[in-house]
Amino acid sequence: MTQEDIEKGRKNAIISYITVFGIIIAYYLNNENKSSFASFHIRQSLGLWSTLIIINLSIVSKFDIFMLRASVWICFFSLYIYGLSGAISRKPNLVPLVGKFYQKIFSNIGH
Repeated sequence: MTQEDIEKGRKNAIISYITVFGIIIAYYLNNENKSSFASFHIRQSLGLWSTLIIINLSIVSKFDIFMLRASVWICFFSLYIYGLSGAISRKPNLVPLVGKFYQKIFSNIGH
């Protein structure tokens, strides 16, 4: 990624972290003006949000345990802040633990 590419895609990268709708908006904005930096962060954000939804629907909803629910949200929020701060600071940082997995699964997004 060049510095020019990072500057071009920074806005879309940040937008991608703003709720699930932000991913959709950033995806379509990135299709008009391709940026590998934005694509990287769109994949990371999509992975985080989809993991949160899947875990909440499949595991957390079956158990009404506050500590389980809180730990899932704390983990998500920590990874979310890490990804968002990378987009803001113009760095393509992989989200810890699952970032490589998200890049591999969603590799067709943005190419």
